[in-house]
Amino acid sequence: MSEQVIRPNWANTNALLSDYYDTEWGNPIFDERGIYERICLESFQAGLSWLTVLKKRPAFRKHFNNFDPEIVAEFGEPEIAQMLADPEIIRNRPKINAAIANAQATLALRESQPLPYLVWSFRPEETKTPSTSEDVPTQTPESVALSKRLKKEGFKFVGPSTAYALMQAIGMVDDHPADSPRRGTSGVFDENGRAVNVTESIRLANPGLPEAALYR
Repeated sequence: MSEQVIRPNWANTNALLSDYYDTEWGNPIFDERGIYERICLESFQAGLSWLTVLKKRPAFRKHFNNFDPEIVAEFGEPEIAQMLADPEIIRNRPKINAAIANAQATLALRESQPLPYLVWSFRPEETKTPSTSEDVPTQTPESVALSKRLKKEGFKFVGPSTAYALMQAIGMVDDHPADSPRRGTSGVFDENGRAVNVTESIRLANPGLPEAALYR
């Protein structure tokens, strides 16, 4: 008999979701491109299911040049029209426009506090251990503050709940169930759930970006 894998309820409803949970969700992401991609995908998910986004992710990556912000920032009406004509992605003009605006905002941040440093500065000092799915919040004071800061910097479709989903996806919080083997494996919190310094990890993941401090 195969060993049962402990997952939250949402990750047991579909094989694609299970694989995403087992191999991606909650793994620390420190690089600019990766964080920009997750912001865009979480934004496209607003009002829809995450399964819908996962199914369409390959097409999204094709249209958005693997979410290279330098390329996406230059998109105009021809690229938008191509996306609106493709049923393989979520054909929502405001969300597509937001992805372009978010690329432009990502590039602008390089002059002050690059995106990875900005986003990770909103990680909580401690991560709580959820006993059940009901213990997992949809937003926190940190996600509210992150949302406010991203909007100030020109990002779109980044409300507090979207910001918290981003924090979960890139490992800024550990919302794996208490009995999950993935609990406590990210390396960004110690055995007591307290945050450890990740500045060096961010620097190594972004060799082309200027170094910055983690400040809000």
